[in-house]
Amino acid sequence: MTGQRGDSTSEPTFRTAIVPAAGLGTRFLPVTKTVAKELLPVIDTPGIELVAREAAEAGAQRLVVVTSPAKSAVVEYFQPAPELESSLAEKGKTALLDKVRRAPELMEVTSATQREALGLGHAVGCAESQLRPDDDAVAVLLPDDLVVPTGVLQRMAEVRASYGGTVLCAFDVPRDRISAYGAFDVSDTGEDDVKRVHGMVEKPAPEEAPSTLAAVGRYVLDRAIFDALKRIAPGAGGELQLTDAVALAIEEGHPVHVVVHRGGRHDLGNPGGFVKAVVDHMLDDPEYGPELRTWLSERIESATR
Repeated sequence: MTGQRGDSTSEPTFRTAIVPAAGLGTRFLPVTKTVAKELLPVIDTPGIELVAREAAEAGAQRLVVVTSPAKSAVVEYFQPAPELESSLAEKGKTALLDKVRRAPELMEVTSATQREALGLGHAVGCAESQLRPDDDAVAVLLPDDLVVPTGVLQRMAEVRASYGGTVLCAFDVPRDRISAYGAFDVSDTGEDDVKRVHGMVEKPAPEEAPSTLAAVGRYVLDRAIFDALKRIAPGAGGELQLTDAVALAIEEGHPVHVVVHRGGRHDLGNPGGFVKAVVDHMLDDPEYGPELRTWLSERIESATR
């Protein structure tokens, strides 16, 4: 397995990003009977485009979307729409035309199919056939996790270039909430917010947690993780967990680090988190922000009377 320190000035750390998007979106039923949750708009931009843009900013040139057979619309979203573009161009609606063209112009997009929901590890493994021989590392972005501000993936790429191996993203959560997460067992590296990972404890009691660093949905995976995914045993429900493959890699001497992100996160996978993401983005929007801020103040005041 790769373990040598790299040269941060050499070739990009990764060229391919994987986005697992085969889930049923049950928490958004009934709308997800016909609309993929990844296409629900944060203002006017689907979550899948936001994470694809984040990947592109970090250096990805290809996007592999892992979908189920019934969710072809997620990949189709990244295809050009010639008739719509022509109509907008004829009407002089250049701002809308730019928005429509934005996703198709981000990067090359392809798909892999996950025919059964057998866990995140299985979903990532389904993308292996789409990788190229020179993909020594890949990025994985979970579309339910909207990390703000963007930039942590670039930092993770830098850490991979320096230390080799696999790099994960972590949030520092209050100790009384760590039992809802997987907690990393780490040691210092001498760099701020970069830790060496020695293991991970799933949903520990607060007093037993090895740290308050919790995993979040950003990964820079060494290609060797795909070999580990073939050798782990299914867990509860017959699912293959990505964290089990990472744990196996650690056991075999593969270097794993975390970058601690000091920003925020929105969970687009549930309605409450999705609404928070929309409000957060809209408050920063010059067109909608001022009016929304006024309305929210008035609404909160009326609700507390």
